[in-house]
Amino acid sequence: MQHLKSQVWVSAVALSSVLLFTACQPKNDTTSKTESGQVATSSAANIPVVQAKVVPVELAQKQVCDEEGCTAYDIQTVKSNVAWIDNYFMQRLQKADPIAFSKSAASAATPEEETNPMDLNQSSSYVRYIGQHGNLATFSLQSYYYPARAAHGMHHQEFVTFDLKQQKRLALQDILLPNAEAKVVEELFNHNFNWLDEHDISREKFKLSDNFYYGANGIVFVYPLYELASYAEGMPELVLPYYATAQLIKPEYLPSLPQYPNQ
Repeated sequence: MQHLKSQVWVSAVALSSVLLFTACQPKNDTTSKTESGQVATSSAANIPVVQAKVVPVELAQKQVCDEEGCTAYDIQTVKSNVAWIDNYFMQRLQKADPIAFSKSAASAATPEEETNPMDLNQSSSYVRYIGQHGNLATFSLQSYYYPARAAHGMHHQEFVTFDLKQQKRLALQDILLPNAEAKVVEELFNHNFNWLDEHDISREKFKLSDNFYYGANGIVFVYPLYELASYAEGMPELVLPYYATAQLIKPEYLPSLPQYPNQ
């Protein structure tokens, strides 16, 4: 679990730039009564101003045993002022760890004090709110699994960006202009050539990740463990600068940028 904490800390530092990308909402354009259940909105465009906090998920049993062994679960999600977002993550968590939510599995669980900690698998899932820019709100879904007595666990971080106007999650294909994917691959490779070359990643073998988030200076593509680098290097992040995306990304899914000379 110490390894997971360090990974989360690194991600938190790296993602602090995302907050620079967050749009400020004028006080006289918003309403907020989240304690009473009323959604905070921007009156100008009727877009929710997301407010969210991390809360633990109440499980019937935090430790569940089956024929493959015993697993301790730690699951935390977000409670926000946007109900459909909360429902989205609860459904994701339940689908990812159905045994943790199973009442029948919980009824057959072995009491925690009877399990040797060394023989206990660890499974953690965390959702947290990253930030909002206009009608785009980004969250992080982190997961970690450590098999008992293994050399190390496996961790993953998935970024989820919602279009608050359309009330849906944005896939990569939703933000790309038609027939732009091949050009995005080319531009991403070119802008990260030195790092990719150092890791012996050829242009022919390079593929686009569908895991992305909006950073301070560009769209950040995040790759799974082992796909581009060693386990020790974590999940690589490659940046496609915003100035290179004008003909690749739909205008409604790009931030408002300065007009630089000779651009």
